[in-house]
Amino acid sequence: MNTTELLYQGKAKSAYLTEDPDLLVLAFRDDTSAFDGEVIEQLEAKGAINNQFNAFIMQKLGEAGIPTHFVKQLSPTEALVKRLEMIPVECVARNRAAGSLVRRLGVEEGLMLDPPLFELFLKNDALHDPMITEHHVEAFGWATRDEMDVMHRLTLEVNAVLSKLFLAADLTLVDFKLEFGRFHGEIVLGDEFSPDGCRLWDVHSGEKKDKDRFRQGLGGVLDAYREVGARLGIVFDT
Repeated sequence: MNTTELLYQGKAKSAYLTEDPDLLVLAFRDDTSAFDGEVIEQLEAKGAINNQFNAFIMQKLGEAGIPTHFVKQLSPTEALVKRLEMIPVECVARNRAAGSLVRRLGVEEGLMLDPPLFELFLKNDALHDPMITEHHVEAFGWATRDEMDVMHRLTLEVNAVLSKLFLAADLTLVDFKLEFGRFHGEIVLGDEFSPDGCRLWDVHSGEKKDKDRFRQGLGGVLDAYREVGARLGIVFDT
């Protein structure tokens, strides 16, 4: 698939237009950021690892009947995806307390949440992704009530599918964020699913196997990503 021009560049990915107006090429870079882009580093091969990890997860979700923008993997660092009209809202599912939830409510890290907690955040780095409600989303016209219902339902479906998948690999899916968009009027899962956008803890030791290793200066970020991939059966081409 030939690209024509750069459409946008995010913190870790670049999107390129193609000759097909419905398709984009998503290029995963080695950039690694934290705290809304305030800290940025280069981790060699991270783009390839995340791209291939994302391809594996998106295929699993597609097999489970969840609509995604993923079409196919083009290379170790590139994927062909549907061009979505993105909704500027992050949908977060939490199975255990961690991160901002612990800081906001003062609860113990690791506290099990039953049922899983669903939260919404405005995707805006300059404002540090403030927490919002479905009423904000509807009032500001970011999505309709029906669209929000679909995003909520799909987030919980993703949680059910992936919690089971990771548990079989002795990993606890602590929490994750998703982004959705419209494709010819249909709500579709976009962006990526990788250890950059979720928390994964070893079931037995509780060791963190996700981007918190970068945020908290624990080291071994890509070793952890590779280990998670190996447990899932992903063979990385990098």
